[in-house]
Formats: sequence, structure tokens, C-alpha cells
Amino acid sequence: MPHSADYRASTHHQELGPDFYDVVRPAEFPQHILRYRNQRWAERVGLGSLTDEEWIDHLGRFAPLPGSFEQPLALRYHGHQFRTYNPHLGDGRGFLFAQLHDVQDSRLLDLATKGSGQTPWSRHADGRLTLKGGVREILATEMLEALGVETSKSFSLIETGEELERGDEPSPTRSSVLVRLSHSHIRIGTFQRLLYLDETDNLRKLLDYTIQTNMPEIWRDDEADRAAAFLEEVCRRVARMGAQWMAAGFVHGVLNTDNINVTGESFDYGPWRFLPVYEPGFTAAYFDETGLYAFGRQPDTLLWNLFRLAECLLPLAQQSSLEQALTTFEPALHREFPSAILRRLGLQSRGFEQDGALAKALWTFLHESKAPFEQTFFDWYGGLVSAHRAEQSPSANFYAQPSFQPVRAALESFAPAPQLQLDHPYFAGPTPCTMLIDEVEALWAPIAAEDDWSRFQAKLAEIRSMAEAYGAEKLIQS
Repeated sequence: MPHSADYRASTHHQELGPDFYDVVRPAEFPQHILRYRNQRWAERVGLGSLTDEEWIDHLGRFAPLPGSFEQPLALRYHGHQFRTYNPHLGDGRGFLFAQLHDVQDSRLLDLATKGSGQTPWSRHADGRLTLKGGVREILATEMLEALGVETSKSFSLIETGEELERGDEPSPTRSSVLVRLSHSHIRIGTFQRLLYLDETDNLRKLLDYTIQTNMPEIWRDDEADRAAAFLEEVCRRVARMGAQWMAAGFVHGVLNTDNINVTGESFDYGPWRFLPVYEPGFTAAYFDETGLYAFGRQPDTLLWNLFRLAECLLPLAQQSSLEQALTTFEPALHREFPSAILRRLGLQSRGFEQDGALAKALWTFLHESKAPFEQTFFDWYGGLVSAHRAEQSPSANFYAQPSFQPVRAALESFAPAPQLQLDHPYFAGPTPCTMLIDEVEALWAPIAAEDDWSRFQAKLAEIRSMAEAYGAEKLIQS
């Protein structure tokens, strides 16, 4: 297998032992059609030189990558689903396929699957992923990455030639297998399972593994201090992720504890949506009948989930120290949200108070005016240096309203961020790249009807142009 000299594989997760996973066999698919290959991230992990056939062999047939797992690992976890505890979860249609290192910063990364077949945790499900579900995940991750959100990366999508029956889309529907790239697949639910089973030694082992692998800088020699420091760090990371979601107008849709990664990366995309306009009650999932995971409730929900993680650490630390660690979340959220807004606007920080005042003014305007959410950030990217461009915008009438004047006044204190690229072709047009639900359906329709992928490919090119214009790789830390 040709790979770059920087390719470094790992079996690190396997060191946790068989109490944490089940060795499984991938499904055998009747067909393998490569639909998406993330070449940019393939280069980052030393797999950029694979031919398409080699790519399919490893990421569709799951021939082991040299130096990584000989067989895939279906990970074990539990979780609260819509705040009801479920002890019957686990990787039911996916597995951890391989681990390897980022060429640029040497951090360990997971390659994990979605739709790769049944496992001991499938229950009565088929272990498959619809092609539409795979397309939607690619669109979500590409868009979020371009907007500077910490997210897993869609690495590969292969159509697999099966017909699937589903209740939430026209059936039979086409099948696929997705591979995602992320720094970890350790969830809050991974810790919850060990508390539920009263496996304190394994809880200790998972805590130490997670710190050593993903956040070695917080290591403490005392176990109780280590557990509290871990909870603080997870609170900070999850707060950053939540702030980035809010600034991006993103609604994840299913914020169960098994969908919250302790490294603070957004992942596991199902019924996600982007806001057309600011609406706190906007929900993504048709089955979220009470609005539990609505846009405006996402920060509170993340904190609720972090309380569940704190409960898992009670065997290792004092309740008082864990409660103190949980107080990290809200200040971190209040710090990260203005930072995320400033990044979205391409502005330099003026300090916490002024940054917060601008974020509050903009949020109030978006709420009161119902101006198009993404259009507003696009029009005012760079601050007042973009005033003339904003005056030509389809949203220009919104900016003439009294409700915008506090925003304009607040912008007077801010300078554009260094290396701003307002001359990028992305800013030459009147409207931004968006990913509203009607657009997603319009991208899928020609694929479903005529196997026409041209609109999908054009949208990916548009997103990449946006990512270049915003300097997205400089915004995200992952």
C-alpha cells in the first residue's frame, strides 16, 4: 500500500482491553462505488497517495491499514436519550477501524465508520446507513469546518449497492458506508456505562487513558485532582463547541449523552439543521416534540450532559471538587461565544467587555429583526470596512432599521482581523453559501432521481471557497 513517509498508524485504543469494545467483522457489500474522498485530510494522515481502488479496499471492504487494528472494534457505551437512560447502546452500525497520527501536529486520530454492518449492539437494526444519510453528514461536516466549528471530518463515502427500508424517507433507499475522522470516539456515555456496571477500576483506566491520549497537559498525580481537572477541561471544550454551534446558527438535533465527545468535537450528525433566521425554539428533529434540543436550549443541554459526566467521576473524586469543576462551563461559554462571533465577523478582539457588547448587540438585532442569519455575517465580515458591501446586500433594508444601530455603533471600536481576505472571490457575490433544509433536499433530489452528483459536487466547491475566504483552517484547533 503506497502511503507517505509520514504515515504513522496506532493500536492505542486496543490497550484499554476487551472490556471496552467487541471485535467485529465488517459487512460484505455487493457493490463499492466511491462517492466522496476527502483528499485534503487524507494528506494530513499520510493516505493521500492511495489509488481509488486501494481506498475502496481499505475504507469499503475494510482491509486493515498497516500497523493498526487487525480487526475492527465496536465500542461499548450507554447514554441518556432525550433524558431517558438506555443501557443497551453501543456501536450498533459502526466501529473503530483504525488509528493514525496527523502529519501536521502528530495528534492521534480515529477512523470510525457508520453503516459498516451489524455488531453485538445492533439489536434488531440492520447496521446500515442510507446514502442520503451519508450525503447529509458530508454536507454538515464540510459546512461546519468552513465556519470554524470543531467537528469530525467526513473522510470517505462509498455507495454499497443494497436497498434499505426506512420509515423517515422514501423506501427502498440506497445504502452507503461512511468513514469519519475524529480525535476521539470516547463519549460521556462511555463513562456512564462503567458507572452503571460499577466497574470502578475500568472507570479509572478510561479516565487515565483519555487524559494521557487527548489532554496530557492536565495530568495530576493525585487521582481526585486528576478527575476534577479532567471534568474542567471537558467543560471548557464542550463550552467552546456549543458557542461555535450558536455562532454558526447550527442545531445538532440529538444531544444525547452518547453523542457528546469528551474532546469537544461535534460529531454523529442525524437530523441537523442550520437556522434561516434567529429562532431560539427552532428544532432539527421531527421527533423532538417538546423542543428539548432546540437551538436556544443547546447550551443548557450540554451542561445537563456534563452533570451526567460528573456523576460518573464520583467514585474517583469528592463531590465538592466536581461541583466546582462544573462551574467552569458557564464562564467558558460566555468567553467563547463572543470569540466565536468575532471570528465569524473577521474582527480583532477588543477585550472581553467590548467583545461581549458587540455579540449581545448583534444577537439582539438578529432576534428582533429576523434578518437572514448567514447573510448578516456575510455582509458584515470585516466590520465597518464592509459597510458599502452591506448596503448593496439583499438584507440592506434590515440594516437601515433602528434595531441595527447598536450593532453599527459597537462595530466602530473594532478593526478587521489580520490577513482578512475581503478581496476573495467569495465576497464578490451578493449572497453567502448556506445549507438550509430546502437546499439539502434540492442537492439530494438529482442524486435520487438520476444519479446526478453535479449539484452536490458544485456545493462542495462552494463550501471550500467559503472556507478559503474565511481562513477556516486557521480558525479551528483540530
